[in-house]
Amino acid sequence: MRDPADQISNTGYPQAQVYSFLWDELDELGGTVIVVLDEVDHINDNSILYQIPRARSNGYLEHAKIGLIGISNDLSFRDSLSAKVRSSLCEKEVSFPPYDAHELQKVLRQREQVAFHEGALADDVIPLCAAYGAQDAGDARQALDLLLEAGDIARQDGVDQVRDEHVQEAREKLERDRIIEGVADLTEHARLILYALTTIEGEDNTPARSRDIRPRYEQLCAHVGTEPLTSRRMRDHLADLAMLGVISSVEKNEGMSGGKYREHALKQDLHLVLSALEETIEFAGVHESIRPYYQTTLNEVED
Repeated sequence: MRDPADQISNTGYPQAQVYSFLWDELDELGGTVIVVLDEVDHINDNSILYQIPRARSNGYLEHAKIGLIGISNDLSFRDSLSAKVRSSLCEKEVSFPPYDAHELQKVLRQREQVAFHEGALADDVIPLCAAYGAQDAGDARQALDLLLEAGDIARQDGVDQVRDEHVQEAREKLERDRIIEGVADLTEHARLILYALTTIEGEDNTPARSRDIRPRYEQLCAHVGTEPLTSRRMRDHLADLAMLGVISSVEKNEGMSGGKYREHALKQDLHLVLSALEETIEFAGVHESIRPYYQTTLNEVED
């Protein structure tokens, strides 16, 4: 709201004074001001969601009327807000459905006009990127990333036109990078749990229940010298891995005799998971069940 040369420092001001600066700037603007907070669920201190809607009624604003729009993909975000914040917002929820393939094509056509030379895309490239984007929950960013990566691959190949095979190659690369980055961000225990399931997959004994995964996980913990998590925390990590898309978890119900339980298996290619777990395997050692696969994926890792 201020000129770049007139910004306040990141430190040195109490919160009340920063709010005072904000009210002054808003009143100078006057009229109706709409504040839009994208990814509002990332706010650590949601007091701002209380302060902004109440600014005029609390006498902080004289000339400006202010409204607040928060954008989030987290449908449960509102449940985490305090009662006084929800009351201040007088909230009204507007849900936007995911983009369908036709809408994604329109988004991609706009990008095509500024990012590619005329005729650089084969006719089926944008419909294919849009179709994959629609499959991935209608995510426009994923569709755009796919088009960008396909273009980069075609340029690296030294060809004049992006074709559907470049899109296929780009999709595989993006998925591989996503899994590797996701596994890299996991905690040590989450990686050990994934490694334990991977060794069972190497024995062709999946899907497996958590009670079957736990002994292998405990062995790996003992090998690296760390205390295993409780069974409940281990199941939490398995749920996180399923959300990441690395494993699949299917609930089974055997009624009164067997009750409810979940069975887990790798959802991604075994070689891809082994590649993502390279540091963990180096640390914990190569399990016999995955040694043949590991040798074809990476250089031999000695125990």
